[in-house]
Amino acid sequence: MASQAARAVKAGFQGFPAEGVQFMRSLTRNNRREWFQPRKHIYEEQLKAPMADLVTALTAEMMRFAPDYVADPAKAIYRIYRDTRFSKDKTPYKTHIAAIFPRRGLAKHGGAGLYFSVSAKEIEVAAGVYMPGPDELLAIRTHLAEHHQEFRKIVGARKLRSLAGELHGEQLSRVPKGFACDHPAADLVRYRQWLLYVMLDPALATTARLLAEIRKRFEVMTPFNDFLNAPLVNKRSRPLQDSEDILNLFGTACGDPDHNLRRKRRR
Repeated sequence: MASQAARAVKAGFQGFPAEGVQFMRSLTRNNRREWFQPRKHIYEEQLKAPMADLVTALTAEMMRFAPDYVADPAKAIYRIYRDTRFSKDKTPYKTHIAAIFPRRGLAKHGGAGLYFSVSAKEIEVAAGVYMPGPDELLAIRTHLAEHHQEFRKIVGARKLRSLAGELHGEQLSRVPKGFACDHPAADLVRYRQWLLYVMLDPALATTARLLAEIRKRFEVMTPFNDFLNAPLVNKRSRPLQDSEDILNLFGTACGDPDHNLRRKRRR
């Protein structure tokens, strides 16, 4: 990886070849194995190889501001083959190329990571927690409840908002069990995903500017990720076991005014 990084930085990423972008456009119309297989060499040479150069150059710059998210290009870049087992869409290939940079030591989708994808239609740059498990979800919500002012400062920063936009993600219709309705972080703990993403002009794909545009967004997104990952990386000496523990910290659960009474009865 070191020698590849040195070559990529020395040569400089110059953008994806126009033939590679055209390949993705054609694949959208011809998403069939019999079309792809005779043209697989185009994918390998005009998309996969430049993508490896881009990821290598990007990770070399990430060593300065996000070393815990640096990944081997071979592991960071997604395969072009779609998993169609549980999908109604049975087309075999993705029509974009993408890479993910999870926080070292955390599950790929359980913690907050960095991501970008390139297609003929759009370029996406994203960060955050996409699919946390129950334990991760509870840990992040608890961390948000305890440090919501710090989080609001991060997501409200002018530079972050200008480069990465607003906070996104699926939300519950009401505050989850264990958190008070009137808690100052009630709006934040309703989330079950915490995401930032922005779409860039697809014309950037064939230019050297693409590297810088992704890098500067990754840089402003990293504090957002670090905040969300903090409770996952720094395990509590006594993990919260259930909503009873949370209530000791944050008060009566939302929609559960008789909680304290039931506690007295159990004693």
